[in-house]
Amino acid sequence: MLDALGIDDYILSGGYSGLARALSMQAEDVIEDVLASGLRGRGGAYFPAALKWRGARTVMNTPRYLVVNCEEGEPGIFKDRHIMEGVPHRLIEGAIIAAYASDVHEAYIYINAEANLSADRMQIAIEQAYANGLLGDSVLSSGYALEMQIVRGAGGYVCGDETTLLNTMEGQRREPRQRPPFPTEAGLWGQPTVINNAETLSSVPYILANGADAFAAIGTEDDKGTKIISLSGAVLHGGLVEVPMGTTLREIIYDMGGGTPGDAELTAIAVGGPSSGIFPVSMLDTPIKPGFIHESGVMLGAGGVIALDDSVSIVDMMRKLAAYNANESCGKCTPCREGTPRMVELVDNLISGQASVSDLDELRQLAELVNAASLCGLGQAAGNPVLSVLHFFGDELAMMANRS
Repeated sequence: MLDALGIDDYILSGGYSGLARALSMQAEDVIEDVLASGLRGRGGAYFPAALKWRGARTVMNTPRYLVVNCEEGEPGIFKDRHIMEGVPHRLIEGAIIAAYASDVHEAYIYINAEANLSADRMQIAIEQAYANGLLGDSVLSSGYALEMQIVRGAGGYVCGDETTLLNTMEGQRREPRQRPPFPTEAGLWGQPTVINNAETLSSVPYILANGADAFAAIGTEDDKGTKIISLSGAVLHGGLVEVPMGTTLREIIYDMGGGTPGDAELTAIAVGGPSSGIFPVSMLDTPIKPGFIHESGVMLGAGGVIALDDSVSIVDMMRKLAAYNANESCGKCTPCREGTPRMVELVDNLISGQASVSDLDELRQLAELVNAASLCGLGQAAGNPVLSVLHFFGDELAMMANRS
């Protein structure tokens, strides 16, 4: 087992060999390698990672910046913290490679305000990297210079949005910016900025060390590589599982999670966090893939899978997800600020027996409107829990409305 706080263990296991190869290549060749691997961002948006590097590199304004997004503020997601706590040097290596490819000389690790152990271990690893010539004026004596430091997050789910993250780094309000311009054009302090998720960058050393084809051979023809799943809820073995793209929810919950404990019966699966939705057990054979995994609004997101048993009310779970999104709204744009609490109000009416069938129609229309008209990723997905429950459990909700 590797010592998380030992750089020697990481190097002896092949660590930083990907960086050594990258520094022997032209930056554009590094970009081409990662593009050929099929690596997409693992933070939820699944944008091709190396396209950001190329985008920032082609903007002539300097300095350029790299920001590693480790905010991970949503409930049910804990993969990035485990990367930082368990293999911090893998993240640092990936960040250095991304910075080199992007022609960046200043990098920031943006860590959730409550993730103290993650921040402590990353700080130790950064200091070790400096002491061993992996950061500083000449990385591995290559002549390439890179400075790296930690920035603590401002707290809140919305800080995972990349432009909100930038605002908090600049000391501004915790709210998103209009796009365009995109961060690769005008990001941190108005300069070209690459923002990659921690899991994304942790895949980069493998690609550089083993070749693009090795990574592309994992997963499916359309969706390459692996995905780290945060598995929790009514399972015997919760925790992190790294699986190839295309793995089904059934395999994740039963083969890796051990199924439900005792006599509990699996009734539903919450996938992707509060910005996604809820599946019935009939969807257990759905394979995971980037983006939406069902037209109802259920998406993989950052990779949370919560198994729900028969002790959990689907409507109560929908209410919790809707209320979370309402509470986490920054309030900047009207659709999200006004629409998310109204959705919670309508769900409350349903639970208390005061809703009519027409209220369900309003709930659907409101969820669609909030998704379509909101400014950032939080609002653009805030209606998904409601839409998915209306899609899969609509008959149950209609019966509740008819009883009023």
